[in-house]
Parts: sequence; structure tokens; C-alpha cells
Amino acid sequence: MYAIVDIETTGGYASAHGITEIAIYLHDSKRVVKHFETLINPQQNIPKYITALTGIDNSMVADAPVFEEIAEVVFELLNDHIFIAHNVNFDYSFIKHQLKAAGLELSAKKLCTVRLGRKVFPGLPSYSLGNLCRSLQLPIDNRHRAGGDARATVKLFEHYLANGADTHIEQMLKKASAEQWLPMHLTKADILQLPAGPGVYYFHDIKGKIIYVGKAINIKKRVSSHFTHNDADRKRQNFLRTICKLSYKECATELEAIVLESTEIKRLWPKYNYSQKQPAQKFALYLFEDNRGYLRLGIDKKKKNIPPLYSFNLLHEGLVMLKKMVEEFGLHEKLCFIDKTSFTETEYRALEPPVSYNEKIRKALTALEDQLPTFAVVDNGIKKEEQLCLLIERGSFWGMGYLPATMQVSCCADLKNLLIPYADNDTIRNSIYSFVAQYPGKRIALKI
Repeated sequence: MYAIVDIETTGGYASAHGITEIAIYLHDSKRVVKHFETLINPQQNIPKYITALTGIDNSMVADAPVFEEIAEVVFELLNDHIFIAHNVNFDYSFIKHQLKAAGLELSAKKLCTVRLGRKVFPGLPSYSLGNLCRSLQLPIDNRHRAGGDARATVKLFEHYLANGADTHIEQMLKKASAEQWLPMHLTKADILQLPAGPGVYYFHDIKGKIIYVGKAINIKKRVSSHFTHNDADRKRQNFLRTICKLSYKECATELEAIVLESTEIKRLWPKYNYSQKQPAQKFALYLFEDNRGYLRLGIDKKKKNIPPLYSFNLLHEGLVMLKKMVEEFGLHEKLCFIDKTSFTETEYRALEPPVSYNEKIRKALTALEDQLPTFAVVDNGIKKEEQLCLLIERGSFWGMGYLPATMQVSCCADLKNLLIPYADNDTIRNSIYSFVAQYPGKRIALKI
């Protein structure tokens, strides 16, 4: 039994909007055997633009039942039947959300008449309900009302059946089929062409703009996981509706994928990436000369256009390192801003001359540079004849690339002529340090 459904709503996502009208036609693949239709009081204001589209206003639904009053009827009509709608995930997400709020858990196979139309009648200019019915010369009336659109979907479904849709329906309803959970504009073929190895994948909108970047150990599995649950919140629904195309770049290892993902997020600034776009509280060690000629060290929030001597995730981490430098090289706490009280003129006169003090600063910084590691991470490449190489120079990520598998890695300067430079950031640097801690055999110390 098929349940052909259409709803009208107060907005575009189920978690914050209500249903204003519902129409359900039960169909046994030959004819309609039952029909249910009603206005619904959404218990919230209907926006003017929705009224302009549907004709449904607040006065029309004032005396209509709330969804909870009809929930049992709707559940009986839909449960264990095949749920059909034009752009099925939209209608299904609203009805499932409302039923769950009423204590009922809907579980039904879904069939989308947009997807089915692309299979039965490929190559049409548009698969929107109105344009599709016009292309197939099917009458449609009372447009943008649940009853009118549901009746049009019934006629569309019957026309599909009369033109050999049975085979497609059987395939689309199989558990192995992706048709029930993929976004509207993606096909199973888009998923099947994805590799099962590590890499970075990109979701594009209808204009081709990249709206999300992700990394994966298994690209095919990870991309599929984005679509296998249908949350009702706004971000999730908008995200799924926007995806029209996907692309990818294979990587040799997960570590390369992490580096590439982080770089691409900061380069492209995709709309639906959030975590690495959030401003993290970062700190750095800086050097400057004051008006009396003293070189001074200080920890401050990271500046965008001033290169730091060293970076820290936490302020405490930086202060511990600076205090250690003060003790080891006899630096002055006030000149390093560990003691933040102001200098008196007497204290300034008691300081050693800038020439000798500044020499201590230079020795401290030389020791710091010597402590910062320079090394390469070498791993398998995508092809047998190549190896992946990532370079850390003086504690910061410099870049990565592929080298001949037979090449011996030993000199930092030589590598910099062969690798592609990348911007350093905490995500990349911390990932590389975690990797070499786990796999010390892949770390090669280098000559500066």
C-alpha cells in the first residue's frame, strides 16, 4: 500500500515550524482506496509570505485541530505503508517530528516522485511538481494546497506506473538502495564513484560553490554517513537541501587528509563548516625594543600580521616557558612582563646596560630555536613509486608533497625546494605531533 502525502507548513524545517494542512491518499497501485485531508492549527503564527503562497492564513486554522488531535489517524494511515511525496524527505521530516512529539514513532519506507520521475522520464527540463505535470500534460489545480498537490502527485504516480515505473520502484525500495536517504540532487551513482580510501571531500551548491569540506579515512563511507539520518533542525535541513554536487581529492594517509582539510577550510571558508572557523584563543611569544633600547619579550594574544617567535594554545603554557627562560638566562621579570608593575626611575637606573642585557635575550632566543624541532614525516604515497613527506621547521609546519620513493630525506633546505608550502596552524601542527608520538619510526630528524 502506498501513502501519497502532501503538507503545507509555516516554514522550512520541522524543529521550529508547524504543519498547517495535510492530505493523504492511500493507493494500492491500481486506484485510491482511502483519502484523508484537513487543515491543522500549527499553534504559531503563519508568516505573510506563506499565506501569499498557499492562501492559508491564521483565521482559517483558528478552529482546526492541532496535530496531536489527528496524530493517531495520521499514524494509522502512514505506518507500514510506503510513504510517497514530491521531495519526500521534506514532508517525511515534518510528519515524523510531529508524530514523535505526540508519542508515536513513524517507520516507513520512502519513495520520492522527483527521483522516480528522473528515472522514468529522464532529460526533462525541470522536475518540480508544477513543471513536471506541465511537461507530462497532467492536470493540476489548487496549487500549493495540500489537497491539490497531493492529487497531482497521485496522477503523477499513476502516470509513472503506466510507463514502466515498477522496476525502478522495486530497486529504489531495496535496503541497499540510497534513493530513500540521499539529498534530492545526488544519485547513488555519485556515491558509488567515491573511493574507499583516505582523502578530502567537497559538497557544492547548485552554482558549484563549495559549501562544506570534510576529511575521511574512507571517503565513500564518510560521505554516506552525512545522509543516513534526517534531523529536523534548521541547519541540518538547509544543509541537505543545498547539496547538489560532490567532489573529492584522494590522499595517501589520514594525516595528509587532516592537513588538506584544515587548509581548504581556511582557504574556502565554506558555509557549513563550523569547528575550524571558530576563533580559538591563541597566544604567542613576541619580541620588541622599548624606547630605552631594551629588547623585551612578552606573551600576548596572537596578532594577525606580526610573526610570532613561538605559538601556544594556552596562556599558561606560554608563561611557563617564558619564566623558564627568565630563570635560565637571568632575564628581568619586568622586562618580560611577568611582573607587570611599572618601573620606577630608580629601578631603570639599576638595570644593566641594554647592550649586555640584549645579548642575554639573543642567547635565550638562540636556545629556544635550538630546542624547536626540525624534522620530516615520511609515509607511503598513493603510488608505489612515491612517498609522502611533511616538513616541520623549527616547531612549525612548513609544507608537504610527494617525493620519489627512493629518495633519502636528510636536509631541510633540499626538501623546501621540493615540497609545497602550506600555512601553519594549531590543528595541523598538533595532528603531526600526535602522529609522530604514535609512530616515531616515521619521524626523520633533519639538518637545518
